[in-house]
Amino acid sequence: MSDRRTLILQAATRVIARRGVRGLRVEELAAEAEVSTALIYYHFGDRAGLMRRTLEFISERAERYTEPSAAPQSDPRVHLEQMLLLELQDVPAVVENSIAWGELRSTTVFEPELRDQLRDSTYEWVEYATDLIRQAQEAGTVGEEVIAADAAERLTTLVEGLSERWLSGSTSLNRARELLQGALAAELPLPG
Repeated sequence: MSDRRTLILQAATRVIARRGVRGLRVEELAAEAEVSTALIYYHFGDRAGLMRRTLEFISERAERYTEPSAAPQSDPRVHLEQMLLLELQDVPAVVENSIAWGELRSTTVFEPELRDQLRDSTYEWVEYATDLIRQAQEAGTVGEEVIAADAAERLTTLVEGLSERWLSGSTSLNRARELLQGALAAELPLPG
């Protein structure tokens, strides 16, 4: 991806996090990215194209910052826990991403053209978590009675809700992380 496209997508994420999807104006985005509106239309075609690509950008950025520092092969259960906890960190890129993701998610209620893409991104995240739970079951660190896909969906849904509560000031970051760790222990019991 070109540097200009990346700058535009970073700026779009900032503007969406600050003003919401409905508040995003191409002129304001151009000023934020320090490019012309013509360049935005050149790269993304129209506002819908910009929204689709911004959602992809947010998803890809989240994949990068949620990659645990420990090697994924070490323990799939630990990998899953670290990945989910990394969604709850007070780092500007994570906060911005989480707010923008929430804005895009809530916008799909009124602007269905993003629904399929948001559903697909969510599905990929849940599937990745499901695979980690299944690997943990094979490694003997999660009980066989756990239905991996159900547990993964509940845990990823919880992370989104906890993130929203933390970012809106309804709970502290430490409390959100404690609640997630408690849910991980409840959802993924050890064998035996």
